[in-house]
Amino acid sequence: MARIQTSVAEMQGLYGPYTLPERVLQKIWLQGDFCRHGLRLTDGRPLELLSPGKWNLGGGPDFLGARFRIDGVSATGDVEVHFRAADWAAHGHGANPSFAQVGLHAVLFPPEAGAVPPRSAAGAALPTLVLLPLLHRDMEEYASDDALEALTERDEWRDFSPLAALPAAARHELVGAQAEQRWQQKCRYARLRLARLGWEDAAHQTALEILGYRRNRAGMLAVAGRHPLATWQAGLALDEVWESGQGYWQLDGIRPANHPLHRLRQYQDWVGRCPDWPARLAGLGRELPGPPRGGRPGTRGVRQAEKLSDWRKRICEVATGGLVGGSRLDTLVCDGFLPLWEAAGSAPGLDGLWYHWYLGDVPDQLKRALARLGLGGFAGCPFSHGAGQGLLGWLIGRQGRTSDW
Repeated sequence: MARIQTSVAEMQGLYGPYTLPERVLQKIWLQGDFCRHGLRLTDGRPLELLSPGKWNLGGGPDFLGARFRIDGVSATGDVEVHFRAADWAAHGHGANPSFAQVGLHAVLFPPEAGAVPPRSAAGAALPTLVLLPLLHRDMEEYASDDALEALTERDEWRDFSPLAALPAAARHELVGAQAEQRWQQKCRYARLRLARLGWEDAAHQTALEILGYRRNRAGMLAVAGRHPLATWQAGLALDEVWESGQGYWQLDGIRPANHPLHRLRQYQDWVGRCPDWPARLAGLGRELPGPPRGGRPGTRGVRQAEKLSDWRKRICEVATGGLVGGSRLDTLVCDGFLPLWEAAGSAPGLDGLWYHWYLGDVPDQLKRALARLGLGGFAGCPFSHGAGQGLLGWLIGRQGRTSDW
């Protein structure tokens, strides 16, 4: 795979600053992983995106030959992606003939009030789209997806060997702290989603997003936005639902079982079997056990004491009609249900249950690293979702600091 040189920005996260490679922002653009309806440029003109263009892994603009309409006028041009509008001038693009065909500037942050808009070599103001208000998720979640994808493409132990060099106690403490940060991030976003959508459609959107896996979150979120739960309950034609996600679906390299059409059909069956499933989910949340007794003992002890195996089966049957199981159910519980329950105040202190819950969908490389680092996957210490998330959090920070690949 080509080694992509990108700039890095320092972002303000929940627990302080973290670094983010520009590559992550480029992937958001490529996959259309943002709300693409009712777009407006910084000058107020409407924008319709038809094609993101071809990702350029060499020199020059980030995307070549994109297609779009500005104020109803069709255009084809290159796209440059930056964190800030001022990066255009700072990088000297306006005077570089390689950037003469750039017709659209996509930036993460809104320009400062009174800032001079970026201009092309011809002196024309460059049409600029701000992405931050359009994102479906917290930027740290996009960084998480990028870290997992990168992990499948590289020598995994090279990523984790610095952590292995630490004493075992320090290693466990660091991963535990990272897990707590990941939990807080997920709860923060769940609170935002609840405030914006209410319980029923927050649960609906969360379920579809997670059923999309990493590659098709954007398509599933587009479907959820266009078809709220009430329309599924009334009966939707699957081909209509599929068409509403066109332009978002990422199908290359997808296993048949994870094909988004298969997952949409699964959700259609789920709603058909349990049309009131968000209400059932809310009821389950009110019955959850409190924080694990005696602080945070080992994962095996917590699972036995809190009967997490029984809870796993019950959530499967009551909330999904028995249609979602295995690691996908565990991801649904840990990335979706537990943060929503915590955000809604259903039960106190769910971070302990989240930490010791069963490990959800992660690459095999992450599982192997957990075992080699002594963080799970051996007798007396099963894999846990919290340890996996903590290791992923550490990996995100490391890859942000070593982003020249």
